[in-house]
Amino acid sequence: MDKVEVPRSSAPGPVDLEVLPRLESYRGHNRKDEETEFGSTITYDPVVQRSLLRKCDWFILPPLTFMYLCNALDKGNVANAKTDGWDKDIGLTGDQYYLLVMIFYVPFCLFGTPISIFVKKFSAARVLPLMMIGFGAMSLFTSIAKNFSQIFAIRWFLGIFESAMLPGVVYYLSTFYKRGELASRVGLFYAAAAIAGAFSGLIAFGVFQIKNPRHHAWQYLFWIEGSGTVTFALFAFFWLPRTSDTWWILTEEEKAVARRRILEDSSSEINEKFSFREAFRPFKNPLYWVWAMISLSLGVPLASVNNFLPQIVASLGYSTVKTNLFTVAPNIVGTVALLVLTFSSDYFRERSIHIMIPLAVSLAGFVLLGCINPLAHRGVAYFACFLLTAGASAPSVLVATWYNNNTPQESKRAVVTAVMVALANASGLISTNVFRAQDEPKYVPALATSAAFGGLCLILVASTGIWMRWENKRRDKVQGVVLSAGDIPTETLSEGPLNPSFRFMY
Repeated sequence: MDKVEVPRSSAPGPVDLEVLPRLESYRGHNRKDEETEFGSTITYDPVVQRSLLRKCDWFILPPLTFMYLCNALDKGNVANAKTDGWDKDIGLTGDQYYLLVMIFYVPFCLFGTPISIFVKKFSAARVLPLMMIGFGAMSLFTSIAKNFSQIFAIRWFLGIFESAMLPGVVYYLSTFYKRGELASRVGLFYAAAAIAGAFSGLIAFGVFQIKNPRHHAWQYLFWIEGSGTVTFALFAFFWLPRTSDTWWILTEEEKAVARRRILEDSSSEINEKFSFREAFRPFKNPLYWVWAMISLSLGVPLASVNNFLPQIVASLGYSTVKTNLFTVAPNIVGTVALLVLTFSSDYFRERSIHIMIPLAVSLAGFVLLGCINPLAHRGVAYFACFLLTAGASAPSVLVATWYNNNTPQESKRAVVTAVMVALANASGLISTNVFRAQDEPKYVPALATSAAFGGLCLILVASTGIWMRWENKRRDKVQGVVLSAGDIPTETLSEGPLNPSFRFMY
């Protein structure tokens, strides 16, 4: 195959029409024994590609998903422990509990980017399990902490160890999956967080039945979840492959196909050398600042749901046991909504509309919950909890996929993802500061703040999606062609959006 030459100017210019037939040859996957520009012949047998995807789906996704399940459990188990009197047993007073929830986000935001650089340089398959051992140990330490200052220190280190988990995994998956496959896989992985909400309620319900005069029931919760995390981290360290080229389970043919797939529709270069200067270059583009504002605004309603759903359900006046049980169904609904939206987004190769739908749903939930008396209208308030969970998780996954899809350079993608996730989690500082003890049980200021940020995010996403569609059509008109993001192999797009052949995935 002849090499596809693309213009290297910063403004869109005309595209040679002879390029188009060659671009078409990149799009199919039924060809065999095809000559590449690297001078080697690879077999694009669909059976080989399906086998490759099955191995990625069955041997990489499940362990990553369980890792994130442990991540979410260890981060949020204090909310369940609080329903069993943990805060009173260690002597927390006033807003100290809310301060402990908040302080987690400070190191979480500060250390996510530097640790993600280590993820890029030394492989997510090795760095993330080590971080997992760290946050599992913090959960174990929480079980024996006796006062506010000890828990404060533990939550600080917990934030450090968990900071790179989400950006690290999103980047890691982008090195195995094409752009049109990424959202559904990140969705499956991220579903662990929503499932964690359901599991945490079930685990807490079961653990709190333990009656032992020597220990509090909540101590068993931290012991069980922390020890499970550390044990699985040791397994993941030796199991996860660093790259497809070094993965022992793949055949040589599958390795060649894996490499070709990523160059066609994910990265401009595989295993590129990390450069600080290049990695931070995307932030010269105003579009990435818009994505930063989107990430910051979507993080407030997401953090509100993740951190305070048990407290919101508890405000309905149920007992400790029922409160934990009644958090299960909303989290299951949230998981289903997340998977439906991410798979649909991949199927249609569309991001912005699929982000707007759950944002609108969660916005309706916050408004509804803030406008009623939860004790007087329990049924309506509980229904609003389903709206919150149905709309909370999907925007985070799809926005992360969105800017990953439009950043073909690996080093830039790793840093951009880390910065954006840090900004989204910085919103946790806003959420935890507006959920105050004096506002119980309605939390009206917190609900209003979450709704306002969700509405802002909705406007920004809609505006960006419209602009991307307009920009793609403008480039088509200038160049006299009709191209979509899937028509251009990403290995020719080292300049990203500055390349005139670049088309946005919107």
